[in-house]
Amino acid sequence: MPDEARVPTVIGAARGAGTGDVMDGLMQPRPLTIAHILERAERLYAHKQVTTVGAERVTYGEVAHNTRRLGTALDSLDVPVGARVATFAANTRRHLELYLAVPATKRVLHSINIRLSAEHLEYIVNHAEDDVIFVDRELLPRIWPSADRLPKVRHWVVLPDGSDTAIPADPRILDYDELIEGVEPFAGSFEDTFTLADENLASGLCYTSGTTGRPKGVLYSHRSTVLHCLGTLAAGFIGLCESDVVMPIVPMFHANAWGLPYGAMMTGASLVLPGLSSNPAHLLGLMAAERVTVAGAVPTVWTSMAPKLRAHDLSATRFLLGGGSAVAPALSETYRAAIGVPITHSWGMTEISPVGVIGGTRTQHRDATAEEQVAVRAAQGQPLPLVNVRIVDVETGQELPRDGDAVGEVQVAGPWVAGGYFRVDGGDSFTADGWLRTGDLATIDASGYLRIVDRVKDLIKSGGEWISSVELEGVISSHPDVVEVAVIARPDPRWMERPVAYVVLRDGATTTADELLRHITPMVAKWWLPDDVVFMPTLPKTGTGKLSKSALRDSTRIA
Repeated sequence: MPDEARVPTVIGAARGAGTGDVMDGLMQPRPLTIAHILERAERLYAHKQVTTVGAERVTYGEVAHNTRRLGTALDSLDVPVGARVATFAANTRRHLELYLAVPATKRVLHSINIRLSAEHLEYIVNHAEDDVIFVDRELLPRIWPSADRLPKVRHWVVLPDGSDTAIPADPRILDYDELIEGVEPFAGSFEDTFTLADENLASGLCYTSGTTGRPKGVLYSHRSTVLHCLGTLAAGFIGLCESDVVMPIVPMFHANAWGLPYGAMMTGASLVLPGLSSNPAHLLGLMAAERVTVAGAVPTVWTSMAPKLRAHDLSATRFLLGGGSAVAPALSETYRAAIGVPITHSWGMTEISPVGVIGGTRTQHRDATAEEQVAVRAAQGQPLPLVNVRIVDVETGQELPRDGDAVGEVQVAGPWVAGGYFRVDGGDSFTADGWLRTGDLATIDASGYLRIVDRVKDLIKSGGEWISSVELEGVISSHPDVVEVAVIARPDPRWMERPVAYVVLRDGATTTADELLRHITPMVAKWWLPDDVVFMPTLPKTGTGKLSKSALRDSTRIA
């Protein structure tokens, strides 16, 4: 159908005609949909490349062709419009095709954290009422034992990944490649399947980590996803562009991989998808070989890669994104010293799609001293366009000044910020005027820079005074032998709570607790010094790779 045939005819005039009247604009009411991201990449960037696990190289044109066949295949499986289609998969080309085909055909992509416990996994699949699960062959043994406790799942589609993992003989199990090879590709325009109101249709579903209770489902819309995608293209923040080579190390099951796959396809950047492996040598090798310019990962992954930086040519790199938890200044500066690029903070959460704030220096910092610039880079940064951030008094709910000193709970509002949870009462997660309560404590300065002080639940109250676990972790991590650190509160009969530091040292290091305490003594108040330093071979992690303080608290209570 010619483009002009799809343009709506404007019949009437705007609501107002005279001076002072309210008027509607006369612009085309085209919806914002993921189908547009797909078709834009297909039409403009079909030649651009996706490199994935096993050195497989395909073009966006080939991805789009497979996506069209997958759309037809979902119809052949009688997957209803609006049904949840789950993925249990690593960062691969086939997972990317699901990112596109599922929402472009008005289904809902439910990406499942592959590191969940069986209890949480079964809960969210049943809560979401997933109709189909697409699962990497290598990951099938992690989820198949739960199959009989997932009664709503009608089909299991195995994604080939080069592994030889045994596949059970069960009529519900299908092969992905065979499924899409046996159908004709969808021949029309996916954008034509959407009507004016359809940009508000659900496009994706991601559950929170559930560290303080049952996981809660965050239900993204096409509109929110496209606007978040455009946010990743904003110059001066992440600023994805056509010449970039983007590598989402952050898993594609973690809040749409921070929007990086969608952003890359929107702007025509090439993609590198590293598969399941988090081996530092594998990741750095890919970054060097593919001349990656932009990559994103949680701090624990950046930490694991740091010792091997100088052994790889990362001269193409222009932007490294860290998120999920605070990036220690020492870690960021390690990267800046080694490759000339610091790790830039991002801040957000599943409920914010997830990126809300991006760090880094701006023009006003050009004349700042090196020490001052380090301090700026240590802040979480400024909100992306269209995102509003405020801090409020935890007790009164009153908005606090943006003076860089007042500390309050961070609240967020914007077109890609959740307004509720899927099939669950939001409780006190949202304010009466519709802002998301994040549970983070922060300051905001006159330039709008957000600086996270701590999580409300992670603050340590000792003798009536507050200790920030985040700031204490930052100074401890400045010791060259410290690889990871987590600070939690331990009950104390005299002071109510006292800080305890759990520390992982680099291989071969012999640093003692007393030496660590002497190192940080000049940097913090005396009463902030941890009562105990516990050395561990590794720290517990959540399913998304963040440090799990709840696990440390549990172990402290047991001890």
